[in-house]
Amino acid sequence: MPSLKPVYPLYLANRPEQPNQDLEVTDKFSGEVVTRVAMADPATIDRAIAAAEAAARPMAEMAAYERQAVLNHCVARFRERFDELAYSLCVEAGKPIKDAKGEVTRLIDTFRVAAEESVRITGEHMPLDISERARGYEAVWKRVPIGPCSFISPFNFPLNLAAHKVAPALAVGCPFVLKPASRTPLGALIIGEVLAETDLPEGAFSILPATRDGSDLFTTDDRLKLLSFTGSPDVGWALKAKAGRKKVVLELGGNAAVVVDRDADLDDAVERIVFGAFYQSGQSCIGVQRILIHADIYDEFQGRLVEKTRTLVCGDPKDEATFIGPMIDVGEAKRLENWITEAVDGGAVLLCGGGRKGAMLEPTLLEKVGKETRLNREEAFGPVATLQAFTDFEAALDEVNDSRFGLQAGIFTRDLNKALMAWDRLEVGGVVIGDVPSYRVDNMPYGGVKDSGLGREGVRFAMEDMTEIRNLVIRRRPVA
Repeated sequence: MPSLKPVYPLYLANRPEQPNQDLEVTDKFSGEVVTRVAMADPATIDRAIAAAEAAARPMAEMAAYERQAVLNHCVARFRERFDELAYSLCVEAGKPIKDAKGEVTRLIDTFRVAAEESVRITGEHMPLDISERARGYEAVWKRVPIGPCSFISPFNFPLNLAAHKVAPALAVGCPFVLKPASRTPLGALIIGEVLAETDLPEGAFSILPATRDGSDLFTTDDRLKLLSFTGSPDVGWALKAKAGRKKVVLELGGNAAVVVDRDADLDDAVERIVFGAFYQSGQSCIGVQRILIHADIYDEFQGRLVEKTRTLVCGDPKDEATFIGPMIDVGEAKRLENWITEAVDGGAVLLCGGGRKGAMLEPTLLEKVGKETRLNREEAFGPVATLQAFTDFEAALDEVNDSRFGLQAGIFTRDLNKALMAWDRLEVGGVVIGDVPSYRVDNMPYGGVKDSGLGREGVRFAMEDMTEIRNLVIRRRPVA
């Protein structure tokens, strides 16, 4: 069985430092303190940003094969440390071990794709002779690194959502400072351990656990040219307002919907929706929250869905049989329990679940949920989903759009025209046909509209945000 170290350092300008042991990391199932982590103060953050600024030119001058070698080293070391990474994730995030192993696999995929993309950052030749005055002129453009980047990652995917910032930055040659979530810092620090084994230029990376109050420089410092934040909408938009002139990428929340049309394969849809609603205790911004079911199949589908949900095993995330582990803390579980009570008091019908013990909340399904309840309007971010019937497919799409969020949506239909209609009309960043909105592959463009964010992740698309286009114009003159 893997184990955790008693203390973990922060990483400042590529090097480990242990100035303190101020951050306690708990086992989210037992509540016990399992390790301690160094915290960065504002002076340390300032030093890290200065080091990143100094590293901008050396990073930009790295050859493509050198950047690729760093990423390939990470892939190899993550494979060697697979069990350790999965165990640390299971403990610090309370993530069932099967889900934790899946996230380590995605970490490896993300770095592997970045390694492939690092050697094919291309530009374009562009003729300029669109009119007589431009005769003899032509241009070619290329992408260059934007410069030092600031990354703030969330607690729910501590490895892979950090990887979606770190790996593209390394692929294009941008130095960075990363603030991992204080409740789940270990995965990012292990990434730091691996990066410290490479020959990256000094200052190429710093990984700095820090309090929210002490980390303003991640957002406000003008030496940083890009801020990439993943987390709650309220925090994300507030950071954007303070970010100044830097580019901002926001991956925020959602209350994702799935539509089950009457021609769907019900067995398949039940399996996928139960997974989409309840994997890693529903703590995913694209977790299934709203389930719209055609009236012709509603009763049968509802019965199957409730029956399947009741079979899910809740308990210790270290147990391979566990499907539902704890939420990130008791406060979050209580919040969602209150939302369920509010919905039931307003007339909703509790179909299954609803019970809570500490941070453990049972997988919960409700129907007849009031339109204006928080459970319908806001992001639940836990193991809860609501059911409602529809008779008209286009009206169901309108219902999906009736949200301040727009991250992803899932559509179970065999009708190609309806699938394409959903792609045209849904106000979301991604439409998934024949599956749940919770589905993501790490090379695809991923992000939302409305309150769900700004910009796109996915390795190649993040690399575009972390680069700028530099144009070269050439005037050709007749040879004498």
